[in-house]
Amino acid sequence: MVSRTVLVARPDSAGDVLLAGPAVRAVGAHADRVVFLAGPRGRAAAELLPGVDRVIEWQAPWIDADPPPVTGEHVARLMEALPDAGEAVILTSFHQSALPLALLLRLRGVGRITAISEDYPGSLLDVRVRIDEARHLPEAERMLTVAAAAGFPPADGGAPADEGFAVVVTGGPGERALTAHVAGGHAIDLGGLTSLPELAGVLRDACALVAGNTGPAHLAAAVGTPVVSLFSPVVPAGRWAPYGVPYVLLGDQDGPCKDTRARICPVDGHPCLAGVTAAQVVKAVRELVR
Repeated sequence: MVSRTVLVARPDSAGDVLLAGPAVRAVGAHADRVVFLAGPRGRAAAELLPGVDRVIEWQAPWIDADPPPVTGEHVARLMEALPDAGEAVILTSFHQSALPLALLLRLRGVGRITAISEDYPGSLLDVRVRIDEARHLPEAERMLTVAAAAGFPPADGGAPADEGFAVVVTGGPGERALTAHVAGGHAIDLGGLTSLPELAGVLRDACALVAGNTGPAHLAAAVGTPVVSLFSPVVPAGRWAPYGVPYVLLGDQDGPCKDTRARICPVDGHPCLAGVTAAQVVKAVRELVR
């Protein structure tokens, strides 16, 4: 079996690197080996992070506070130090661009790259994450969002009832494997076991529903249950959000799939919803219940 080596990059200061810790743990929970690309100001912090197998130090001219000149020799040092990684997760703050490093990683042969980018990345990124900067998302959560979009969910999700809620997972007959996976031995799995009237009864007795923009969300609204709606912007939320009940809308409503009416995601990585974290969902449920 080929070892899954993932490069995580945050060539910034020590505080920034420490805030990347949860994202690194998420990657490390799923990868065989994690190599961390740090700057000289952040290397010591990177060496403290659990889950990091190797630290590479390189001073990024577009990020470091005292940037070195861009020379072929300086870039060559990075190219020589980089591992043969099949994928990379580039972590940045709102004022930084991931694209210069993405270009260098492409030239080094890294096959799959995930990062936040408001600018059009072309073929530099495989998974482009877009963040609503007006929300002022905490830096640790911002980086967890990137890791999750790359396919590395948080390592410490915990049991679904940890917040005091009894969780029930529902789904159609063809979704039994999926509902069993989601329930994970912690929640009640009703996958394939409810007719539409029976599902209405389950939703009526629930304090809240977490669902995508699909039939159960409207069924919950019909029986008066609040909804946390994971809403893809392929249709306008103003028209199709749950009606007549309190709800919280999660997802990037200005994502690249906006107003396409697509039934299958037309954008690699599902960026409009991939950035939604479990912590955001739990917070939304708490708000509705309160």
